[in-house]
Amino acid sequence: MKNLFLPIRFGLITGASLISYFLVLSLFDIHNNPVYSLLNAPITLLGVYEVIKISKSRFSETFTYAEGFKFGVITGAVATILFTAFFLLYSTEINPGYLPALFENMHWGIKSHVGILVFVVAIMGFSTSVVSSLTVMQLFKTSNNYVESA
Repeated sequence: MKNLFLPIRFGLITGASLISYFLVLSLFDIHNNPVYSLLNAPITLLGVYEVIKISKSRFSETFTYAEGFKFGVITGAVATILFTAFFLLYSTEINPGYLPALFENMHWGIKSHVGILVFVVAIMGFSTSVVSSLTVMQLFKTSNNYVESA
């Protein structure tokens, strides 16, 4: 449990960063455009990178690929849960007019429900966490290549 403190802490920081980014977009009234959600991936990637970098330096003797991947996924999952809960609260309670404007910009052509959109936000967050963890672990994995002497 002591080892999980670091990814949970960075997950909370990453989730707060995602929420802050969303609120900054809402200040300029451009949060209705789904294109701006593309920057959620680099924010998540940065949080995953930091937790893996710090965990490798702290636990260098026991650090494995699986351990780093686990830390990255936990960080992303905590951030995703936090942001999804905020998104649900924002779209239903804080700004009830947000969803109709978002659906109008998305041009789905069908009636949609807040539950489907929250599910999509969660799935996108979890998949971004897995891909970010796999990507970052390519930088921090130990190489099994042998160097031939000349």
